[in-house]
Amino acid sequence: MPNIAFVNGRFMPLAQARVSVEDRGFQFGDGIYELIRTYAGRIFHLDDHLQRLEQSAAAIGLSIVYSKSHWKAILEEARTRSRYPDAKLYIQITRGAAPRDHSFPKKARMSVIVTVRKLTPLPTDLREKGVAVMTVPDLRWGRCDIKSINLLPNIMARQKARSAGAFEAVFIRDGRVMEGAGSNVFAVIGGRIITPPKGPAILPGITRDQVIAQARESRDPLLEKGVSLEELLAAEEIFLTGTTVEILPVVQVDGKTIGDGRPGQTTRRLCRQFQQTTYR
Repeated sequence: MPNIAFVNGRFMPLAQARVSVEDRGFQFGDGIYELIRTYAGRIFHLDDHLQRLEQSAAAIGLSIVYSKSHWKAILEEARTRSRYPDAKLYIQITRGAAPRDHSFPKKARMSVIVTVRKLTPLPTDLREKGVAVMTVPDLRWGRCDIKSINLLPNIMARQKARSAGAFEAVFIRDGRVMEGAGSNVFAVIGGRIITPPKGPAILPGITRDQVIAQARESRDPLLEKGVSLEELLAAEEIFLTGTTVEILPVVQVDGKTIGDGRPGQTTRRLCRQFQQTTYR
């Protein structure tokens, strides 16, 4: 089964995909992206991902010429060509190739790239035993709600976490929990599920929204509100959400055990419900 790419209207093997060295994505990080996954050949919440893509594009003044129906046709063909039942579909859009200048180019044509790779699920024992995370200062820019290809702060934070033996880095800004380097954060505090609210400081995760909808359908007490680092460390349960991690229990933060050191009851139930929804 091949890893493939779609570059400005053409499909090709991923190894053959190329963009200009003058592409503004390479020169300036002037672009946006989406990560979408499939479950048993079915694309997960494509409309929600495309809506977020459009929101990111509008926020940086980038006009996307593809319609939703055109995007769907491209992504379905990419999925079909790859033949992976579970795949990662990346969309990257940049402002295109132009002579290096900070100002927006007047005549550049945007670059549209889609890549498809096999998705390898997380090891089962991580979901059964939970993971450790570490907190790091949030040094990112002020518009984290834009899914920008500028990910250097996230990369550095996650590398710091991995070097320390932690699965994920959690950003802390002014004593408040923001999100993970590649995930959203939920905590069970006083029997209520709490997650930081949407806004410029966090990316509005698609899986995050599905988990919130799922919890509300189950009539779980849920709040979207700020969470302090002290509250996080004292939580009964913590879990991460994201396209590739789905719902992942956290059992340790900065070396401190959360709850009894095992995935909590609420987290395990939400995880079961999510799995039933995605694979049915």
